Amino acid sequence: MEKMLLKRQAYLASHTGHGSTNGNPISAASEKIHFGGVLGPYQEPLSTGSSDLDVDTCLKINNYEDTVRQLDMYYGLVKRQLLHYQSPTTGLFPAQTVDKEVGSVRDSIYCASAIWSLYQAYRRIDDDRGKSYELGQSAVKCFRGILRCWLQVADKVEAFKKNQVAQNALYTRYHLQTGQVLTKDQDPCMDNHLQLDVVSLYLLFLVQIIQSGLQVIYTMDEVIFIQNLVYYVERAYRTPDFGLWQRGSKYNDGTPEIHASSIGMAKAALEAINGCNLFGEKGSSVSVIYVDIDAHNRNRSIFETLLPRESSSKNTDASLLPTISWPCFATHDDVLYNRTKSKIIRRLKGSFGFKRFLRDGYGTALEDINRRYYNEGETRDFENIESEWPIFYLYMMIDGFFKGLPEQVEEYKRLLKARVRHDHRGDPVIPKYFYVPQESVDYEKMEPGSQMRHPSDEGGSHNLFLWGQSLYITASLLAEGLVHVNELDLIRRYLPSYNRPRKMGGRYSAFQGTASDLVVQIVLIAESMRLQAMMGTYGIQTQTPHEVEPVQIWPPKELVKVYEHLGLSKRLGLQGRPTRPIGALGTSKIYRISGQTVLCYPLIFEVSDFYLSHDMSLLIDDIKTELHFVGRYWRLSGRPTVCILIREEHMRDPQFKEMLELLAMLKKGHCDGLKVRTGRLQNLISSSCIEHLDFMNQVDLKELNIQPFGQVHHDYIGYQSLTDVPKALQYSEAEFDFTQFNKLNSTAELIDSLRCVEGLHTQAYILGVIQRREHPEFVIDNLTVRERLIHVKRLAGSLRHWSAVRLSSALLFQLVDSISPFITTVLVNGKQLTVGVVGGVEVVLDKPMTPSEIHEAIYRHCPVDDPVQAVLQQEVLLYCGRLIATHPNYFSGILKIRVGWILHAIRLYLAVPTDTDEDCNHEPLESRSPSEIRRLLLRVLHLKNWTADDNQFGLQLTPYKRRQIEGCLARVPEGFYQKVWNVLKKTPGGIVVQGHMLAQEPTLSHMTMSELNFSLLVEDMLFKIVRPEYRQLVVELLCIVNTILLRNPELRFKMKLDLDFVISEALAMFLKDFGTEIDTKISSNDGTHKKSSIDPGLTQFYNATAATTNGYLARAVVNTVLRGDLGTECIDDSEESCRVS
Repeated sequence: MEKMLLKRQAYLASHTGHGSTNGNPISAASEKIHFGGVLGPYQEPLSTGSSDLDVDTCLKINNYEDTVRQLDMYYGLVKRQLLHYQSPTTGLFPAQTVDKEVGSVRDSIYCASAIWSLYQAYRRIDDDRGKSYELGQSAVKCFRGILRCWLQVADKVEAFKKNQVAQNALYTRYHLQTGQVLTKDQDPCMDNHLQLDVVSLYLLFLVQIIQSGLQVIYTMDEVIFIQNLVYYVERAYRTPDFGLWQRGSKYNDGTPEIHASSIGMAKAALEAINGCNLFGEKGSSVSVIYVDIDAHNRNRSIFETLLPRESSSKNTDASLLPTISWPCFATHDDVLYNRTKSKIIRRLKGSFGFKRFLRDGYGTALEDINRRYYNEGETRDFENIESEWPIFYLYMMIDGFFKGLPEQVEEYKRLLKARVRHDHRGDPVIPKYFYVPQESVDYEKMEPGSQMRHPSDEGGSHNLFLWGQSLYITASLLAEGLVHVNELDLIRRYLPSYNRPRKMGGRYSAFQGTASDLVVQIVLIAESMRLQAMMGTYGIQTQTPHEVEPVQIWPPKELVKVYEHLGLSKRLGLQGRPTRPIGALGTSKIYRISGQTVLCYPLIFEVSDFYLSHDMSLLIDDIKTELHFVGRYWRLSGRPTVCILIREEHMRDPQFKEMLELLAMLKKGHCDGLKVRTGRLQNLISSSCIEHLDFMNQVDLKELNIQPFGQVHHDYIGYQSLTDVPKALQYSEAEFDFTQFNKLNSTAELIDSLRCVEGLHTQAYILGVIQRREHPEFVIDNLTVRERLIHVKRLAGSLRHWSAVRLSSALLFQLVDSISPFITTVLVNGKQLTVGVVGGVEVVLDKPMTPSEIHEAIYRHCPVDDPVQAVLQQEVLLYCGRLIATHPNYFSGILKIRVGWILHAIRLYLAVPTDTDEDCNHEPLESRSPSEIRRLLLRVLHLKNWTADDNQFGLQLTPYKRRQIEGCLARVPEGFYQKVWNVLKKTPGGIVVQGHMLAQEPTLSHMTMSELNFSLLVEDMLFKIVRPEYRQLVVELLCIVNTILLRNPELRFKMKLDLDFVISEALAMFLKDFGTEIDTKISSNDGTHKKSSIDPGLTQFYNATAATTNGYLARAVVNTVLRGDLGTECIDDSEESCRVS
C-alpha cells in the first residue's frame, strides 16, 4: 500500500505545472520540447533487482515520474501533429496536412495505429486524466470512419468477389469531411484504387485494436461486412493490383501486376482475423470471423514462391519491409526473411532513406508531374536518381526492436537523426522523401551517392507527411521503453505461430505453424457392407456410413452450400461465400454444424463427368498427392483427418490390387515417408481439428437440402475376394481407316455406316463427322448426336477404352472439373502457359481465366481434324498444375510451358528405343491411360540430367532427340536470360532470329536484367521458332556468344546479330568438314531449309555432340568478327585502338 501511495504522489507531482491542462496542445508546447525517442541515445531499461527496498522504491518513483512526463510529451506531439488533422466528421486523416478534401485510408490506418500505440502506453499508469480514453476513441473513430466509407459501396465488394478487376475495387481515398466517393477532378487516379494491401492492413490493425479491449464493431451488419472483406482479400494470390505505391508495374503505364507485398499482407490479415470475435470478449459465437484455410495456403505458398522478388517488373521493393516485418510479419521463415531484407538493403538503401524501387521516378526532378503515365523507356531516365524515403529507416528501427537487434536500431537511428527536421515548436518532422535537385542530376548519375539531396515539400513543417509522423511516434515509444513490443502486437504476429499463446475456448481452428511430428489421420469409408466384407478379408478395416453415425459423411459440394450462408446479408446486398470448391485442407477438418458432426471427403472422390475418374491408378496417385499435400501445408491446431472413400466400382477396376497395396501401406502407419494413422472415426475425433460453424445456428439445415453420402444396400454380400468380383471387360478395337467416312457425300450414308459398325472409337468418329456437317442436336433413331456421344463415352469409360473416351469427350467439348485453379497455380508460380499444337497457332495464358475463357482458348486453337488434342492438353494442364504445387523444381528453367509442345515431347520420348522397351509398344498416346500420360510427363520433365537419366531408364537418346525434347520443353540453362541481356548490351541493332527481333532499345531503357518481364520478352522471341531442335540450337548459340563477349569485353556488334546467319555459317563449315557440299541458306519461317536435300545435313548437325556443335558455332561467331560485323570499343583513355583477343 505504501508503494502505491508513493507511486500516486509521484504521478501527481509530475503533473504539477506540466502545462497539459484538459488536453490543450498549445499549452504543452509553450516552450520547445527536446524529444528523446529516435533522436536520443538508446538505453536499456534500468534494472530494479536491488534488495534494498528504499532504493528499489526510489527507482520506481523516478521511473514513474519519467514515464508520465515522457508520455505527456508524446501526447502533446500526437495532439499537434495527428489529432489536429483528424476529420471531426469522418475520423479520416489526409496523406499531407495541406490537403483539406482527400482522406487517405492507408495514412489514416497508420495515424490511428500511432494514436493507439500511445493509448497502449498510457494504460501502464493509474490515472491519466482521460488521455488514454481520448486516444482510444480517436483510433476507434478512424476505423469506424473507414468502415462507414466502405459500407456505402458494399456493392463493390460483392462485385469484386465475382470478378477481381479494378472497376470493382474498393476506393482507398474518400472525401475527408463527408466520406463520399471522390470525383475524377478530386482524385485523378480513380482507376488505380485496386490496392489489396490497404484492406489487409485494415483487417490486421482492426484485430489488434479489438484485442486491446476497444469496441470498433457495433452491429451484426458490420460483422457480416468484415467477413466479406475477408473474401475480398482471399484471392490476392491471383489478383494483379496497383500495389502499395498505386502505380502497378514500375513502368507506371497503368498496368497492374501481382505483388508479393499485397499477397503477404493478405496472408497476414487472414491469419490474424481467423477465429477473431469482432465484438471482443463480450461477443457471442455469431460475431466470429472464418477464414478459408485453402485460400490462406494459396496466398502463403505463392508469397513464399515470389520472395525475395516483389513482382514481374520489380526485382525488389521497399514495400516488402512492412510485409515481412512490422506490422504484418508475413513470413517466419528465417531464410526467406533474411534474403528479402538483405536484398532490400543492398539494392535500395541510401544515405537519405530507402528508394521505393529501382528506376522509380516519383518525386525526381526529371518526372513530368503533368503526365499521369510514363512514356515507353522513360524509367531509365530515373536510374541512380530515385528519391529516397526516410520512413523506411523507421521501419528498420521498429524491425530491430521486434527482432532484438540493438545494433540495427542504433544504425538507423543515427541515419535518421541526420535527416529529421524540426518545426518552430521544436517538434520533429519527417520529410516524405529526399530528391536530387535538377542541377545535380547529371553528376549523381555519373557517380551515385555523390550529391546532396533536398527534402521534399511534402513532409515539411507546414505540410506534414502523416504516415512518416505516425511511424516516428511508434518508433519513439519503443525507443523510450514507453511501450513494449507485446503491447503493439497483442496477437503476437512477430512470433512464429507455434510460439503464440493459444486462444481460449478452442471452438474455432487456429493457425499454429508446421508440426514437426504431424500425423495425418485417415478414415476409410466403404460404400457398402459387401465392399466392407470383401476388404476385411484382406485385413483392411473400413467403416460404412451407417457405422460412423451420428457423424455424417458429406460430399464437399454440400459444405459449399453451408458456407454460402457465411457473410450473407440481403440488407447490404452481400451473397455470402462465393461458390468455390472446398480444398484439400478444408475437407481435412471435422465440422460441427447445427448440432451435427460432419466429415467431408476430398474433391478427388467426387464422381465427375470427365473421364479421369475412370482411371484407378490416377486416383491412387491423387490420394498419395493429397495426403502429402495435407501433411506438408497443414498449419492448424489439431490433426488433419482425411476421408478415403472406396466405391464398389473401384473394386471392379483391373488396378484395384494397387489400391489394396496402398491401403495396406497406410495401415502400417506411413505413406511414402509421411506419418499416417488409420482408425475408426469415433476414435480419431478427439485429436482432430474441429471447426464449429456457429453461424448456421440461425439457419434451418433442412432448407439447404443436404444430401449426405449414402450407403449402398445389396441383397447379396457374398464377395469374399477379388476373384469373386466381376471385372470390367478387356476391350480392344481393330485398327480402322477412318478417312473413308470423310469421303461419304451424304449424312444418310454416314448414318448407315454408323448402324453397321460396332467399335466404340469408330462410332465416335462417325458421330463427330455427322456433328460437323449437321449439329449436336441432329436426331438419329430417336437419339441426338450429343446423346449418342454421351452413351459412347460412358460405355468406353467403363471399358477403359481410352481413345474412344477421349474422342467422345472432345466431341462433347468437355472441360475437366476445377481446371481454372490449376492454371492459376502455374501462373502465380511465375510461369506462362500456351495451348495449341506444334506448328499451329498457340494462345498464351498469362492471367487467371474463368472456365468459359479456358474452354474457348483450348477448343478454338486445337485442329478440327484432331479434336483429341483438346482433352489431352487439358490433362497436361491439370498435371502441371498439381506438380508445380508440390514439386516446383521439375519446372526449373522452363518459363513458358507450351502444352502442345510437351505432348510432342512425350511422343518423341516414346519413339526413343530403350533397353527394357517398356514404353515402346507403339500404342498411340491417346490410347494410353491418364495415369500413364502423367507418368510419361514426369519422365520427360526429369530428363534434365541426361547422363543420369540415360542410365536410370536405359534410354538410347541421340543428341538430336535430346535437342528436340529440350526444345519442346522450352527449358533454358541457368542464368540464360542474364546472358542474353549481356549480348543485347553489345548489340545496337538487336538480336534477330526467324525474322523476329529483340531490339536493344527501348528494351534496355525500359527493363532491368533481373526482372521477370525481360525473361518473358526473350521467351517471346524464341516463341516464334516452330522447330524445337532449332530453338535449342539458338539457345546454345546465345550462350556461346555471351561467353565470347565476356572473354573479350572490348568487343561489340556494329549492327544486328542475325542468329540464323551464324547458324548457317556453322552448318556450312560442318558440312564442308564432312565432305558435303549443300546450300545452307536457312528459311526465315521455321528454321529449316527450303530444299529437301538439306534435311540430311541439318539432321547430321543436330545429331552432333554439344562439344562439336559448340565448336562450329564459336567459329562462325569468330568469322563474323573477322568480317567486321563486330566492332571494338575502348575501355581506357589510351589512343591505342582496341584489339580482338
